Amino acid sequence: MLEYFDYSFFRQALAGVALISICAAIIGTYIISRRMVAISGGITHSCFGGLGLGYFLGISPVLMAAVFAVGSALGVDWLSRRFRVREDSAIAVVWALGMALGVLFVFLTPGYVPELNSFLFGNILTVSVTDLWSFAGFAVILGIFFLWQYRNIVATAFDRDFAAVIGLPVRMITIVMTVLTAVCIVLTIRLVGIMLLMSMLSLPIITAEIFFRRFATVMCASAVISLISSVAGLFLSTVIDVPCSALIVLSMVGVFIGARVISLFR
Repeated sequence: MLEYFDYSFFRQALAGVALISICAAIIGTYIISRRMVAISGGITHSCFGGLGLGYFLGISPVLMAAVFAVGSALGVDWLSRRFRVREDSAIAVVWALGMALGVLFVFLTPGYVPELNSFLFGNILTVSVTDLWSFAGFAVILGIFFLWQYRNIVATAFDRDFAAVIGLPVRMITIVMTVLTAVCIVLTIRLVGIMLLMSMLSLPIITAEIFFRRFATVMCASAVISLISSVAGLFLSTVIDVPCSALIVLSMVGVFIGARVISLFR
């Protein structure tokens, strides 16, 4: 199995898994603490509209997906504030709109769209050096902002109303974390695809919550769980020749079930 390390694409996949595991743990812990798991699904599926528009216009699908992701994330916040629409209802709007636009643009695009499956289902083995630099740059920005505003982020995540009452910059924290969530989702699409991305942002965190309660501890434990599951899925996929994205998620589910069983006997 060590011979796989001789291949550059496999080393790049491992580096991508490590970077995304850290970013997904930070973002996932925040959105689960905010009880906003559905927003990851809404942003993820709205990205499909950006991908379709990118193919239709002949420009970078990832760039257009990023535009749609950030726009939908800010749109959810705007709808919930401006029209007092519940966040889950606003998420449903951008979810449906993004998928509908994606289907429309893909249908209007001449010819066959060969790369669409890689965005829908993911393939970490196709991660390039450019992708790694993008992941690394995002991880640095996310880490710096998180360390700078850690106490405010935790307060906003657990009780936004109380944080606003005591004068914390809740509005700024909400907008920045929402945008960072959108960017994280776009960068992670190549890892597990649109269909399976929510698992990456939720399963490791809810597994860590079985044993831990503090925000920082859950975040660190979920990063470790995500990394172990992702590496296990990656190695298994090379051995039995099946899509690695599915095995990554199945590994996370297996770890979650194992953790639940252990907790029953504690």
